[in-house]
Amino acid sequence: MRLTDALNGRAGRWLLAACLALSALPALQGCASAPPTDDIVTASDEPELRRRARIRLQLAVGYFEQGKTTVALDEVKQSLNIDPSFVDAYNLRGLIYTRLNDMRLAEESFRRGLALSPKDPNLLQNYGWMLCQQQRIDEGVQAFDQALANPTYIDRAKTWLTKGLCQARGGRTQDAEDSLRHSFELDARNPVTGYNLALLLYQRGQYEKSLFYIRRINNSELANAETLWLGIRVEHRLGNRVARDQLGTQLRNRFPSSRELSLYERGAFYE
Repeated sequence: MRLTDALNGRAGRWLLAACLALSALPALQGCASAPPTDDIVTASDEPELRRRARIRLQLAVGYFEQGKTTVALDEVKQSLNIDPSFVDAYNLRGLIYTRLNDMRLAEESFRRGLALSPKDPNLLQNYGWMLCQQQRIDEGVQAFDQALANPTYIDRAKTWLTKGLCQARGGRTQDAEDSLRHSFELDARNPVTGYNLALLLYQRGQYEKSLFYIRRINNSELANAETLWLGIRVEHRLGNRVARDQLGTQLRNRFPSSRELSLYERGAFYE
């Protein structure tokens, strides 16, 4: 199986779910209008229209996280009806349309937000991932780089991760490896980064390096059928039959109905 196939399959969907779940919330912080002095920003400093729009948007985020996408969209629309200049609402609307696979409206939403706030790193992150899903690799990478250029941006590990996956989709495997390593250096606990870095290294024939990352996941409570199966294939490539079969036992006991167990029992290590 090619790396690009893997990224477009369940591994890719796992990444996308993680990105979308984490992308809506950070932009809701610190967006109140600045007070006329250097005092600390409090609730009273926020204009009434923005306060009402924010309440609607907070409801929308809650529905979005629960998977109630159309309800979330309705709340976003009401937020924008109250305050058409609310950048965070355009960001979430773009995420919603991305989830609904309406890329035209997703792009329109992100572009409207960026017209209001061209350097917003959360908007650029989400816009870049949407572009990547359409195989617009150069544009996506450019958006990620713009987000990373912001020195105050907090979620840099997430953007290095999505940048790496975007580059891998475009066949730029060395660039993808470099980006994923940056992400891992910033957040070594993220299993999505570890899994995708291990997968990339496996596909490039760097089995010893792949083993380091996949064992970290499989030795934790975050292991699942996909990570165990990748671990099995890596151990098999390295001739570690005992370790391979130990992982196979875990796979059989924990995920008896999985596709990965069927592949393991058939000995389909190279599919």
